[in-house]
Amino acid sequence: MATPVAELGRMFGFPERPNLAPRWNVAPTQEVPVIRAAGEGEEPGPHLVPMRWGLVPFWAKDAGIGSKMINARADTLAEKPAFREAVKRRRAVVPADGFYEWRVEGGRKLPLHIRRRDGMPLAFAGLWESWKGPKEAPLAQPMLTATIVTTDANAPLRALHDRMPVILDAEGWRRWIDPATPLADALALLRPAPDDLLELIPVSTRVNSVRNDDVGCLVPLVDTPAGKPEPDPMPRLL
Repeated sequence: MATPVAELGRMFGFPERPNLAPRWNVAPTQEVPVIRAAGEGEEPGPHLVPMRWGLVPFWAKDAGIGSKMINARADTLAEKPAFREAVKRRRAVVPADGFYEWRVEGGRKLPLHIRRRDGMPLAFAGLWESWKGPKEAPLAQPMLTATIVTTDANAPLRALHDRMPVILDAEGWRRWIDPATPLADALALLRPAPDDLLELIPVSTRVNSVRNDDVGCLVPLVDTPAGKPEPDPMPRLL
């Protein structure tokens, strides 16, 4: 996420202006900006809160479960113990400039940068949790964590993966985070993005390594020798 926080604030209407460092290769368990509805003692409206990517349910015994909860399937949110309370009370939006997917070609995993055609930030549907730690050793401060909701891939992405993040439009994200929106209405927002919303751009294999987090991750793909080993990529945001 390299979009300035002031611009994000104008887009999403939150008052916070934290010093968000530009990111080009965000991996699971790292910190991401999350937009949620006002909490107790806060002014009404959206608020921006940094959270760890990988939801830790409030009932979890340890935080390690979060690495398995980076995504949540839209079709089972109301059933899965990890998500069924959060989808009722703790819906959120994760803003991002784009995300990465990979295509396999000649035995290599080649990355693609997926973004809106108009260059505007994406609003991923998400959920958040506040984990207080195990009962026998509670944390001094609760750990805030989040997950990104996924749905069936649209036509352009289907050749890469059968799932994609839920991308909400301006009306959709407002309804999604509004606690007054009935659950059934909120779940109805979780559908694939229109086929013409996104563009897929081949980029440097530098993004395959989480050690690389700079604008060089977005340079056009430069071919590498056939047979050169490629790191096994994790899901990533930017």
